[in-house]
Amino acid sequence: MNSIQDMPYKITLREVKEEDAAALLEIYAPYVRETAITFEYDVPTEEEFRERIRRVKQKYPYLAAVADGTIVGYAYAGPFIPRAAYDRSAEMSIYLRMDRKRLGIGSLLYDEMEKRLRAQGICNLYACIGVPSGGADEYLSFDSMHFHEARGYALAGTFHKCGYKFGRWYDMIWMEKLIAAHD
Repeated sequence: MNSIQDMPYKITLREVKEEDAAALLEIYAPYVRETAITFEYDVPTEEEFRERIRRVKQKYPYLAAVADGTIVGYAYAGPFIPRAAYDRSAEMSIYLRMDRKRLGIGSLLYDEMEKRLRAQGICNLYACIGVPSGGADEYLSFDSMHFHEARGYALAGTFHKCGYKFGRWYDMIWMEKLIAAHD
């Protein structure tokens, strides 16, 4: 377990359990309904979310950040591409409660994820990130891109106007970070 002590509250990390589906969905749902951070249109059901947790945990870490007994964010890894040759690569995802951004929680989650993934033999991390085609708008900014840049990720590619949500087109970028030697 890791924690951040220099906050007005203590953050601890723990493994996500299937029973956390409702709490995680409470964090994720506003991203679906109010942002283009995810290109999902419909909020998944609790059972669908529980199944997503089961699928991820078969091979990858899935962590929750907890403050005062409440989950305030989560991060997980998944297959970059589901083919054997890509088994040393993983795609990262992270979601924080909207009122808990920019407090260091995301970095704490990613630090622990990287440690666990490196121990698992993962060498490359990837993040698929929606970005505005023009300037930032009320549904999407460049915050996720900047977060990943600050964590050592570099731009690997851009797909132009590939996501359509809220009546407008968005780009999608891939960012990558090499976390281990390629022996």
